[in-house]
Amino acid sequence: MDTSEQSRSEERAGIAPGTAAEEGGGGGLAAWLVNRGLVPETGPKRVFAAATFVNMIGKGLFMAGAALFFTRSVGIPVAQVGFALGAAALIGLVAGIPVGHVADRRGPREVYRIAVVVQALAVATLVFVHSFPWLVACMCLAELANSAGTAARGPLTRAVGAPHPTRYRSYLRALNNIAAGCGALAAGVVVQLDTRTAYVSLILGNAVAFLVCAALASRMPSVPPVGAPAETGRWLALKDRPYVVLTALDGIMSIQTQVLIFALPLWIIGHTEAPRWFVGASVAVNTALVVCLQVRASRGIDGNVAAGRVVRRAGVAFLMATALIAAAGGAPGWVAVVVVALGVVVHTIGELWHTAASFELSFGLAPAHAQGQYSGLYGIGQGLSNAIGPPLLGMVCLGWGEPGWLAMGALFLLVGLLMPYVVNWSDRTRPPATPQGMS
Repeated sequence: MDTSEQSRSEERAGIAPGTAAEEGGGGGLAAWLVNRGLVPETGPKRVFAAATFVNMIGKGLFMAGAALFFTRSVGIPVAQVGFALGAAALIGLVAGIPVGHVADRRGPREVYRIAVVVQALAVATLVFVHSFPWLVACMCLAELANSAGTAARGPLTRAVGAPHPTRYRSYLRALNNIAAGCGALAAGVVVQLDTRTAYVSLILGNAVAFLVCAALASRMPSVPPVGAPAETGRWLALKDRPYVVLTALDGIMSIQTQVLIFALPLWIIGHTEAPRWFVGASVAVNTALVVCLQVRASRGIDGNVAAGRVVRRAGVAFLMATALIAAAGGAPGWVAVVVVALGVVVHTIGELWHTAASFELSFGLAPAHAQGQYSGLYGIGQGLSNAIGPPLLGMVCLGWGEPGWLAMGALFLLVGLLMPYVVNWSDRTRPPATPQGMS
């Protein structure tokens, strides 16, 4: 990137020209961290990264300990807890597009900040819940706010991360894995203590994390809304057939996120001779690779066509990984460990490619004036994959055995092969989007 292009990028991000160069090109520890990609090069990127990190610590706490809080501390039956969480997730999916539309019209930073504050209040209210109806109400409000924050965070990340938003988003994902791990470790301490005070501290700690995230987001420059063409309808995303197909295909491919955390542990314990401790080791390998390689995997994904090719490459990797995991069935213990470890590594490589390319496509194929609305639609596909993934993997991979693993790999490969054609279809039917700026 030449000097004039860098200056224009910094001006779009609300940064004085030359600031990034000064922060990253000088001496000292800060420059060393920037040059190695450990710290973002500009102020807004650092602030948003800090907000994201704190937010994810809170989510890690909640994901690891909330179910036990509801059942062991509040005393609500497991079935009712499951229903409440499912209802809340459904509300979040339905709300994605309309709240994304609000973010497009009001500005993503403002919507994101309000959403995180509402989420903090909804989570904090859980400490007063003692009945099923109030649990449903609080969780639905929290999930609605989470959906709003997710829809707004997409265009905000796109603007803050300019001129290389995919690389910046990859950095945030690596950071999120570290934060989620920290939150899960803290939740583990709470679960070990298993007291009302410990569980309440977990919930309130989650709420405090959201408030800190909102405070950090207030320090970021605002992203002005992009004016929509006069002939544009309100629900543009739902009328965009190529993008709807893209969302469906990405949702199917996103089932891969459930392979290592749901299907593989059950496969290792029930269908291989590998030791039980290897379940945790496989997850640790995946997490370490994501933290170390996610940013590197995003290099070269500088447009829609390149992203489509990378998804195709990811489909090949997933087929190879599922074949390796299938081969571990019935193998001797040490052979199973080696084969599954190779499968985890190959699967993680595919995951890295898919994640980076998915982010590029979700915004590169969306109009600049409707980034939030399109982000909400894209989130529906990923949300449904979380709901459909476990039962599908359980039926196919665990129910059918080795042929089931190969069938899932073939499905991922098919999606990867189709994705470039959908990208070309979308490019032909609409001019490419341009990124938003900040003021």
